[in-house]
Parts: sequence; C-alpha cells; structure tokens
Amino acid sequence: MSALARRILDALPQTQCTRCGYPDCSAYAQAIAAGEAGIHQCPPGGAEGVARLSRLTGQPARPIDPQFGTEGPRTMAVIDEAWCIGCTLCLDACPTDAILGIHKRMHTVIETHCTGCELCIPVCPVDCISLEAATPGKSGWQAWSQPQADAARSRYEAHRRRHDKDEPQATEPTETAAPDRKRAIVEAALARARAAAASRNDPKARP
Repeated sequence: MSALARRILDALPQTQCTRCGYPDCSAYAQAIAAGEAGIHQCPPGGAEGVARLSRLTGQPARPIDPQFGTEGPRTMAVIDEAWCIGCTLCLDACPTDAILGIHKRMHTVIETHCTGCELCIPVCPVDCISLEAATPGKSGWQAWSQPQADAARSRYEAHRRRHDKDEPQATEPTETAAPDRKRAIVEAALARARAAAASRNDPKARP
C-alpha cells in the first residue's frame, strides 16, 4: 500500500460497509490513491469525510454521490430475539464481530462494536434484524469519532485474520459444499421455527 493510500485509509471511518463499491475501507483507499475512485463515495464519512479526503488528494470536494447512499445518522443493528433462529449467517457477515451467538441459539448485538454497516441485514433468512438510529440528529463524523474508527479498524483486521486462518484450501468440492452446508443449516432452523410456531397455535399440542 502506498503512503498516500495509508493516509487516505486513516481518514476513513472504518465502518467497512462496502457502500463505496469496494469490499472494505482499505480497498477504497487504494482505489482513491490510484485514481480509480472518487472521494465522494463514502456516506458514513459524510461531507466532513469528503473534505478530509479532498485535503489529502487535492481533489475538489463534492457532495456524496447518491448512487452510493446518503449521509445520515449512524445506525445500529438490533436482533428480534423472538424470531432469531440461530443460523449464524450474520456472524460471518459482521465485519467487526459485533454479533454474539452460537449455532441454534439466539444472537445479540454488542452495541459498542456495531458500526451500522448493515451487512447483517440481507443475510438473515427470517428478517429478524432491523436498524435503529444510534445518533439522532448527528451524521457523518459528528456521529462517529476517531477512537471509534480506530477500534472498528482493529476489530475488522482481527476478523479478517481469523477468517483467513480458518479459510479451507480452495478446491472445487469445498467451494460447492460450503453454500450447501449453510443452506441446510438455514432450512433446518426454519423447519424448527415453523414447527414451534405450529405447536404454539395448535391447542391439541399443548400439555
């Protein structure tokens, strides 16, 4: 990574939300440094974030491009405990390991570690995760701080190291088996949830 890319990375909020179109803040920083991405693609950083990047790159400041989202209050993921089936898919999706839980058990979000990246939302098979405004009336860097960004970056790097270590060797059987295994876990969990709901609604099934 070039010196400029490192300085740009230091100026990003480290939410790792991918809204910029890149897989993480590091990839976005490198793309900006290489002239492959604009400085107005990070909604979590907001207008102040664009100003920071403008000073580093010499590019003119401009509003956040709406195709990447809009600046707004920082959000926090909340899991509906009554609907969580313990599929663990959100654990893998969370870039800062802010979700705590184990297979077939209810999960919960550790508020201080959640960056509001929203990546857990689309992977939840039962739509039990919602977002709540964590900083009403404050957005961009007004809703975030450098210590929070540093902590999120540290947790993301630890998350990546662990997943890289646990990643199996890339072979064709493994690549096809992983989605099948996750699908089976979700289907089994959904079946248990439907059975439990049917039991609650059937008077004959009650003791």
